[in-house]
Amino acid sequence: MFVSIHTPSARKRGEGIIDFRIEMKLELMRPLLTLKEHETLRAAVQAGVRDVECSLDLGLSTEIVAAGVEGWVWQGRLFPYLETCNDRTIYCWVDETFQPVSRYTTSLIKLVPTHWGPPTFEIDGIKMLPTAQTSPYTDAERKVALIQPRGKVILDTCGGLGYFAAWCVQGLATQVLSYEKNPDVVWLRGLNPWSPKADDVLSLSLGDICEQIVSLPSGSVDAILHDPPRFGIAGELYSQVFYDQLARVLKRKGKLFHYTGAPNKLTSGRDVPNEVAKRLRRAGFAAELSGDGVLAVKN
Repeated sequence: MFVSIHTPSARKRGEGIIDFRIEMKLELMRPLLTLKEHETLRAAVQAGVRDVECSLDLGLSTEIVAAGVEGWVWQGRLFPYLETCNDRTIYCWVDETFQPVSRYTTSLIKLVPTHWGPPTFEIDGIKMLPTAQTSPYTDAERKVALIQPRGKVILDTCGGLGYFAAWCVQGLATQVLSYEKNPDVVWLRGLNPWSPKADDVLSLSLGDICEQIVSLPSGSVDAILHDPPRFGIAGELYSQVFYDQLARVLKRKGKLFHYTGAPNKLTSGRDVPNEVAKRLRRAGFAAELSGDGVLAVKN
């Protein structure tokens, strides 16, 4: 079987070189199907083409799959075509059938494909990562670079799919402390091949950072990445009390990037980025607007 893996820069640990996309590919145990790949396989059958190059891991790699009238063969196993394939749904092979990668507990959590490859996710239909202008994975790379992760202990307050954490590890952070309060989002991470796995550098804790941060020692982290849900959903993560805690755990001269997005002032009635910057300054930061967020340095 032919497999082509698209690799980014690798990181060194000791004498070895570890490429995380290869690690993730080796751990992927079942195919993920999107409308794009499903249509590619169907078109090949109609054209009488047997061997088709496609991706079964959301663009992480490509493989040659044998397409036939009754289904398609991957890793020696026959998989069926879907009767209905939605363009905003990712399907995973579970219990001998393709099922949407979504879950409803207290809200609908869903992994959503993008034309970039790396997926985003939604909570009750609200998109949680920017995808219009760039890949959410590439967007995370740019933001992580702002806090210069090399050699640092980094607090990742709202882990989500783990793209911030992935680039911190790629950037040779010493330790990444990542928190995610929603168990269904952690479940999505387990199915997303672009999400990093916990290891000796990255720890992922299931818990609310608003509660967990009080147990972190003062001055224990070198940098912070704060990517909360929008203000209307998680106002406590924009509060002065929480920002005071961020300042407490961060070392002097440590950097913080706070994602705010760019909410419409006319429809929302508030200037969230400038409100955030003002509260951060009260907490003891020098803070300035930076792109779709606020970049701050502890005084």
